[in-house]
Amino acid sequence: MLAPIAYTCGEPAGIGLELAEKAWKHLKADVPFFLIADPEHLPGRVPFSIIQEPAEAISISANALPVLPHPFFGVEKPGLPDPENSESVIEVISRGTDLAISGAASALCTAPINKKVLKDGANFPWPGHTEYLAYLSDVGRVVMMLASDQLRVVPATIHIPLSDVPKALTADLLRDTIRIAHTGLIQQFGIDKPRIAVAGLNPHAGEGGVMGHEDFTTIAPVIAELQGIGLDITGPWSADTMFHASARDTYDVAICAYHDQALIPVKTLDFDNSVNVTLGLPFIRTSPDHGTAFDIAGKGIANPSSTIAALQLAFRMSKAR
Repeated sequence: MLAPIAYTCGEPAGIGLELAEKAWKHLKADVPFFLIADPEHLPGRVPFSIIQEPAEAISISANALPVLPHPFFGVEKPGLPDPENSESVIEVISRGTDLAISGAASALCTAPINKKVLKDGANFPWPGHTEYLAYLSDVGRVVMMLASDQLRVVPATIHIPLSDVPKALTADLLRDTIRIAHTGLIQQFGIDKPRIAVAGLNPHAGEGGVMGHEDFTTIAPVIAELQGIGLDITGPWSADTMFHASARDTYDVAICAYHDQALIPVKTLDFDNSVNVTLGLPFIRTSPDHGTAFDIAGKGIANPSSTIAALQLAFRMSKAR
């Protein structure tokens, strides 16, 4: 039997706790998970049960939301984050990571954090969740994937200005990104021989150099190199023809040059159910693809679809692994 999934509470003034309750109500024993949080912060709209060990969640999930308690010391008020809670938010992430690495949890699903609140309250030095998880896991580089039932995408460059992308998109970066994605699809998605499509950087993939040279000087040689060692990889393709239905049937993941090139198609196809997956960690990590939503926190109107999808995907990945 699979171990349950660890769900970290994220920023308690956001919508993460509300979504944990809604996700449990939808999933119950079908996808056993436990919440790491301060029980006093729960909205209280569903029954919950305190656990001492993750394994207890398996038998409890059918009837109550299992909660592994973690103390918080600041005020919890929806929409109004208290920096005094920052240390505990960080500790919960670390605790969930330890449980995933040890195997006590089959995967880690993380509710959203607010980087500014963590920096103000605890001088959090990492750009976000992903970098902190890589630090905790002692790995050099990880890759962000956005996944839905219709499309998986990986941006090679992420949160940088578009003007910086051509210099940042080096052969080494692209090669590492593709190889991490390839390994992740095998090990965590159970795809024996992943089919990889690579988008060009420029319109029409440069059109032979008329619209830019990076596609044939940087991207094409990396693709040829990886084809030479047996990867099923093609490109560079013009991004404007890669994401219609018949094109998507030809690959398992699209490697994109920059953030919006990857995220616009996946969010257009399935905005509410797209899931953030971190590849390259020694455990499975998923996350809903949205933020803390302070403006609607506590109102009971937050959409749980992405959280439910993140937990379901973590469960499927755990079985595939």
